[in-house]
Parts: sequence; structure tokens; C-alpha cells
Amino acid sequence: MFSRFLLSIIVVLTVMSCNSQGSKPNKTIMENNSFKNNPHFSRTDSSKLALSENEWKKILSPEVYNIAREKGTERPFTSKFETSNEIGTYYCAACGNSLFKSDTKFESGCGWPSFYEPVSKSSIIYSPDNAYGMKRTEVQCGRCKAHLGHVFEDGPPPTGLRYCINGVVLDFEKAKEAESKYNEQKQ
Repeated sequence: MFSRFLLSIIVVLTVMSCNSQGSKPNKTIMENNSFKNNPHFSRTDSSKLALSENEWKKILSPEVYNIAREKGTERPFTSKFETSNEIGTYYCAACGNSLFKSDTKFESGCGWPSFYEPVSKSSIIYSPDNAYGMKRTEVQCGRCKAHLGHVFEDGPPPTGLRYCINGVVLDFEKAKEAESKYNEQKQ
């Protein structure tokens, strides 16, 4: 009985921590043309970023700021990336750091985009998260320390991990777009 009560409280608190976005799918900040306001966004620069919260607030959209800097959570099943099967790379929407390749994405049914492996060991930072009476591992961007989501040990092989990521803090580049940009730069 007590465990059901505790579980009910956890569910209520988790729902309360969700931001107040509507039930429409979220848009990335690229679709909102917010990258032009962020001089630190780069898909090639891997240097660490250490900005004040005031600086982040000026350059990030309110939705991205809420998740990335205030450790918010988007509502489940609202991210367009949750069921996307496009081939390419997922980047941090706050700084442009590469996070996940689409071939590591899988359908977990949890309501958020799920991946079993980051692009590299330095792409992600891990921190203990004991909020709401739960023991979880928070994952942050390895470049700007933006809150991305959490990692759990119930994923598929080969890693057995499930990186449960807020789609609001993801930016995506299709493989063909990346290839054509590379070819343009070579010429």
C-alpha cells in the first residue's frame, strides 16, 4: 500500500515538473531560427562552454532553456524525434555538440527519443540524480553541460543502456545534408 502511494506521489511530481508546452509536437530551435541568436552554436567546435545562466537565457529559446538549464522535462510523446526514423546525427540544441547517431536510436515506448550509445565518450557527462526520491543517472551535454535526460540499464544490446532524451534539446541533421555540406567544403 505504501509503495503504491509513493509511486503515485512520484508520478504526480514528475508530471508537475514537465514544462507547460501544449500537446503539439515540439519544434527544434533550428525551426524557430534561434541559432542565429546563439554565437556559441557549432557542430565542429568541441571546446567546453562555460556561460552564465543570464547568457544562456539570452541565446536559448524558452523551451530549450527550461530543459537544458533548469533540468525540465518535456511531456512524453510530444517530440517529433520520438518516432522519427530519419538517418543522420542528433546534436545538442544548446551548443551543437554531436550526441547520437540515428543508427543507435530505438523505439523504447517510454515517450521520449531513446538511444543505446552516444557518439563518443566525451559527448555525454554523467551525474547522479536523486530527485523525487529516485536514484537515476542524469546525462548532460559534454560540451555545455545542458541537461539532456537520463540513462537507464534496460536498453537493447550491445550496450544494454537506454538514453532517454528530451527531444526539445536535440537538433537533427539528415545524413544527406551532412554529406552535401562536406562535399561543398571540399570543393
